[in-house]
This record gives sequence, structure tokens and C-alpha cells, in this order.
Amino acid sequence: MILAPADRIADYRAKGWWGDVRMTDLFDAHVRIRGDAMALVDPPNTQAIVGRLPQSLTWTQLADAVERLMAVLTDYGVGKDDVVLVQLPNIAELTMAYLACFKLGVIVTPAPVQYRENELEGIVRRTGAKAAITAARIGGQDHAGALVGLPALGPVFSLGAAPGALDLAVLMAEASPSARKAAREAAEAARVTADDIATICWTSGTEAEPKGVPRSHNEWLIMAEGVVGAAGLADGARLLNPFPMVNMAGISTALAGWLLVGGTLVQHQPFDLATMLGQIRDHAIDYTVAPPAVLNLLLQDPKLLEGIDFSRLRSIGSGSAPLSEGMIRTFHDRYGVEIVNYFGSNEGMSLCGTAKDIPDPRDRGAFFPRVGAPGHDWAYPLNGRFFSRLVDPNTAQEITAAGQPGEMRIKGPTVFSGYWRAPELTARAFDAEGWFRTGDLFEIAGDHDQFYRFVGRLKDIVIRGGVNISSEEVEGHLVAHPDILEAAVVGAPDARLGERLCAFVVAKAGAPPTREAINAFLINERKVAVFKQIERLEIATALPRNPLGKVLKRQLRESLSEASPVQS
Repeated sequence: MILAPADRIADYRAKGWWGDVRMTDLFDAHVRIRGDAMALVDPPNTQAIVGRLPQSLTWTQLADAVERLMAVLTDYGVGKDDVVLVQLPNIAELTMAYLACFKLGVIVTPAPVQYRENELEGIVRRTGAKAAITAARIGGQDHAGALVGLPALGPVFSLGAAPGALDLAVLMAEASPSARKAAREAAEAARVTADDIATICWTSGTEAEPKGVPRSHNEWLIMAEGVVGAAGLADGARLLNPFPMVNMAGISTALAGWLLVGGTLVQHQPFDLATMLGQIRDHAIDYTVAPPAVLNLLLQDPKLLEGIDFSRLRSIGSGSAPLSEGMIRTFHDRYGVEIVNYFGSNEGMSLCGTAKDIPDPRDRGAFFPRVGAPGHDWAYPLNGRFFSRLVDPNTAQEITAAGQPGEMRIKGPTVFSGYWRAPELTARAFDAEGWFRTGDLFEIAGDHDQFYRFVGRLKDIVIRGGVNISSEEVEGHLVAHPDILEAAVVGAPDARLGERLCAFVVAKAGAPPTREAINAFLINERKVAVFKQIERLEIATALPRNPLGKVLKRQLRESLSEASPVQS
């Protein structure tokens, strides 16, 4: 299925920005050339996560597993343009699922492992998912059971036996030569192109429900080119991925980027610092990513970094919060490591500060290059292919002077073509000239107006550990609580995660509900993801409003301080 307009495809192909190479073409080439080399390594705690021992697979072994999974899907009638919901942690089967589906022309819609029935039902309803791939239990939660019970969903393939689900490991082991041949023939007949949709990822904004973001092979590979170039990754690089491989951060690096360099992908989940450091040592990692707070912590105790081969680990990606000048400088001076500062989104935002473009650590921690703005040139690989501008959100006039906040709007081959089956949302997301409205506020900075500085958001979201959470969605769940009259959700600042979910609640008559009672209601009654639980509760007699009745969330945010205790 191709979503991008024909004129957009023709334009980008004529400019050499998009081409005919699919992610599966890269995979097949690595299997031919690097067959016996290590391709994929499970997290060491895989047994605790899904109940099987960790695996390490060569490219040839991975290709065999992918073909077996293709045979299973084909045998159960899953084919070109069907949607398969995949809910798995960062284990080998997640990579297998992507590759098997891509070869068949099946669209993967990945779901974070924290999603429960509420979010999963919405994905199935909006995509018409024909099947699902998950595990019987992930970290103690009954994931197969949550999917088996969803209406309109077809077969659920599960790692491990589960009532109502099909045991995927058994089916793959039993895949016959004739079934595998039929799968290869189905893949050939599908005639998948680089412009076909490969994935539908999910992002939260001001809407109550997450929005589906389709991306083609071409749209993924150009994002990966930016990651590989910014990190300075060579062919065969060893990557350690602690990001869930379900959205931009994980897929652009640990799937598309990994396929570009043909190296070894070492997976990690859930985040555990000691485990991650052990993997860096044991696997001679060339590149990884970590939030700013973790990088700051590592420098406070140099013993944590003992034994790491810094002749290989030469760059680390970070972002989601301002980076410390001292942290960037110390990693460079003490270990020879360059910290890359990223700002991205599922829709295709791609700002990146590297040592080549911003050598001053103080500037790199706070600013991003004005990539795509006239009069500026950069080493960043997407320079000349990613375009940006700032627009006054009230007047729609373009901002060209420093110090004036404006909404970032973007264009180019990294930007998605529109939300999944949501023409109204798509129409609102792009302006009359075709620029995507990011909802992010930046201002021009630097002694030559060469930088952008992030100053806030137009959209009403909370970014917790890099995950966007719709305030409206959580507020809708809260006001369904029998003891809550009104609710407003904002982000409380947090040094480690950036923000945590804070709810200002006006209670009905009687004693206000506790935070524990509210979270029990969210999980047990509303069945929402765990990361949408309230982490700080403020009881209010009324919510501040403007003359038109709109809640003044800026006042609520200003009343918070990071040092204040969580109240319940």
C-alpha cells in the first residue's frame, strides 16, 4: 500500500532522496555477504522478560527464522497490505516480525509493551489488524490474554502457550519446506516497493486517542541515514539499543540504521544501568544512546565506566532534555566520546547537534543547527534534504529574527505523508504550503542566527522519558472516576525522565480520592498503559480558567517545583 502522493514520490526520486532500495534488500545483501557474522543479540534478561533463554543469531540464522515466520503468516492467510499488530519487547522475535512482514508487504503496527486493552483495542479498531504477534507473558503481564479478548482481531501468535493463542515457536519449528516455498512465492507476488507502507507507529498529541503515523521504506531509510551519519557509524558497527523498537527513536537506529551498516544489534529492555554497562563491555559496542540524566550520573562515578573500550565507543546519542555543557565536555576530554544531541518525532522532525556542526559543548547542549534555513550550511547528512522554518502561531508570519518564539514547521523527505485513516487530522497538521505543523516552539539563537533553541510546546502533551502522553486522553479517564469532578494533567519537571504526570483534581462531595485509588482505577477499570498512571496528585478547589473558560495550564505548571514531594 502506497500512501505518499505520486508527485511527491516522483519529486523525491528525481532528486535522489528516495530510491528503489527496501529494508529487506539491505537485509538480503547482508545475509549473502556476512552470513556467518553475528547479527542480533538478545538482552541477557530475556528469560525474565518472556520466559525463554537469550539468543544470539548470525545473519544466516536470522534469515532462516524470518522465512519460517513468513511461512506461518502465509499459512494463516496474512498477506500484502494486511496489518499485523506486534507487541513485543526488544527481543529477536521483534526484529524477525518486522523483516517477515516487510518481505510479504504486510504492514506492522508496533505497540509499546505497556499498552493494555484500552490502547490495543483502539489500534485494532483503527487499523483493522488481521493478526497479532506477542508473548504469553511480558514481565509478568498477561499480554496474549489481553489481545485474544479483543473483538475483530484474527489469530494471536504468542511466544509460549496461552489460552486462545497460537504458539509461535512451535509453528515456526514445524514450518515445512513447501510452506516456506509458498511464503517466498507470496513475497515475490506481493511486488513490494520502497514506497509501500512498512509501519504504522503511534504518537500522542492533543487528541484523546493516539494518532497512527505510517512510514514507507524510503521514509525510514532517509531517517536512518541521518542517524548513521550523525553518529559516524562505519559498516559493521555494533549497536546497543535501549529504546523500545516501536517508534522513531528505536526503529530509525536499531532497525533501519542497523540494516544500513550491517553490523551487530545488541538489544536492551527494560532499561537497567548495570546491565547496559555490562553489555557495552561484553560486546565492544560502537554506539548507543542514553538520556541526559544517565550520562550525568556516569560521570559522577568514573568507576562505572571502567573496562569500557572507548577506542570503539566514540559517540553516544542523547536528547529529550537540555544537555549539560560539563557532561559533553568531560565525555570528550576524558574518554574521547562525542555526545550527539537529537530532537526528533514519529512524523519526521530531525534536528541534530554534532561535534562537527557545533563543536562548543555549551552550544551543543542547548542549541540545534538551523538545518534547512536559507543561508546556513551544515555537515549533518540531511542538510539540503530537511527544511525548517519558524512561524508566529498567532499571525502565521515567518520569524527570521532571534529571540522570538515560533512554531517549528518542517518539509522534506523525512516527513510522513499523513495520519492513518484520519484525513481531518492530516489536514490540520499541514499548512496551506504543505509544511508540517510540529507543535514545537523554538527561537533563533547564536551570534550569527545559526541555531535553534527549543523553548516549549504548543501541543498539550507530557513527555515522560521521551514518550509523548496526551493530557486530554488521561483527563478523559480521570473525569470518569466517580469521585472526580474536574481534572487537568500537566508535566511536573523531573531530572531523570524530563517530566512526570501530575494531575490537578477537583473532587466531588466528600473526601478526595488518593493517588493510589486513582491509579488503581486507571489500571483496573480503564485498562490504560502503566506509564499513564498519575505520579503526582494536587487536590484543588477549582481549576484556574481564562474568561473563555479554558484551563490555564501555565499557572498549574508554574505552581510546581521539582523538589516538591508527590502528594496523595
